[in-house]
Amino acid sequence: MKQENQTRISEFSPLLGLSDERGLQSLLFRLFPSMYLVTFTGNLLMILAVITDSRLHTPMDFFLSNLSFSDICFTSTTVPKMLLNIQTQSKVITYEGCLSQMYFFMVFAGLDTFLLTVMAYDRFVAI
Repeated sequence: MKQENQTRISEFSPLLGLSDERGLQSLLFRLFPSMYLVTFTGNLLMILAVITDSRLHTPMDFFLSNLSFSDICFTSTTVPKMLLNIQTQSKVITYEGCLSQMYFFMVFAGLDTFLLTVMAYDRFVAI
């Protein structure tokens, strides 16, 4: 019987972070949630405006609300993990966590690109 290495590593630490200085990390920890909340709130208000106002039920407004939803999901894939890493001083992520984060990051980046392409084509056809 052939002996094989049975070591199984379930996590790795590829996350370098933005800075190792405690003062700068506390500034980043205050800055990123505020930017995330502004992004989340702005996109949510855009979606609510399109849903509630009947004059905003045009195709371009539909695309804008979908783009806002995609942006909410896009930023929600990376920012919470980054904030957790800054707060806990941990730079470790599991393989499954890395794969799922990369999957959703690419899906929502592709969706953003697709929506912007469709919006540009809609504008081109309208002209």
